[in-house]
Amino acid sequence: MELGLVGLGKMGGNMRERIRRAGHTVVGYDRNPDLADVHSLEDLVGKLKGPRVVWVMVPAGAATQSTVDALADLLEPGDVVVDGGNSRWTDDEKHAEELAAKGIGFVDCGVSGGVWGLENGYALMYGGDAENVAKVQPVFDALKPEGDFGAVHAGRVGAGHFAKMVHNGIEYAMMQAYAEGWELLEKVDSVTDVREVFRSWQEGTVIRSWLLDLAVNALDEDEHLDRLRGFAQDSGEGRWTVEAAIDNAVPLPAITASLFARFASRQDDSPQMKMIAALRNQFGGHAVEKK
Repeated sequence: MELGLVGLGKMGGNMRERIRRAGHTVVGYDRNPDLADVHSLEDLVGKLKGPRVVWVMVPAGAATQSTVDALADLLEPGDVVVDGGNSRWTDDEKHAEELAAKGIGFVDCGVSGGVWGLENGYALMYGGDAENVAKVQPVFDALKPEGDFGAVHAGRVGAGHFAKMVHNGIEYAMMQAYAEGWELLEKVDSVTDVREVFRSWQEGTVIRSWLLDLAVNALDEDEHLDRLRGFAQDSGEGRWTVEAAIDNAVPLPAITASLFARFASRQDDSPQMKMIAALRNQFGGHAVEKK
């Protein structure tokens, strides 16, 4: 089949290649002309035969909204737009309604796989009407990993991005657990080779995972992570997961704590710890460190 792909960055560029390897035609557009097959959305739409499928892989928020707005004016009834970025699920309902007013279908798709997806395949979670999903199915089949698993029609519009959001929230908590265990192992004198302890967990343990494999890769490159600063950004999906938990009265203590740990990483001199140090000094006479 033919696919229009908007956004050819780290994920989008590799996705274009994997889809082409499966025998499909991909017409790609990116603001960077060195990456693009065409030089405008108008050119992209003009090169596709109807019913068209256009997959959007641009940053969530304003960039996605402006792209959907532009496609709404360019596409025709029966065409389908897929948002494969990390949009908030509530935006999907708005985009679907906007496009439906012009007879254009909409599918939201959470995509996981990062820079490894080209070779390993991408885990896909998509939401939308069965009719619209069917028009995109050959692309889903091309992108997913080999085998029976790795892709799911999660439900109605918004379900794909909601599922991907929860996936990323779980990822936050798993990464935090590995990070805390690594710090504790590094701290004690009795453990003399933390990297090899992590490596030993890769086989036969209940905590083995791809994240653990990636942690070992990182330690192979920099055994004690001395070249890194202890700072971690968050993409927004961890926050949305916690907000959704609050809205639905679902307790998420591990995921919430992992999100707050990232906030703490951005403080070189934590104001909260100043108060804790002051209180410990006041009630117990514990020593404090002066600047």
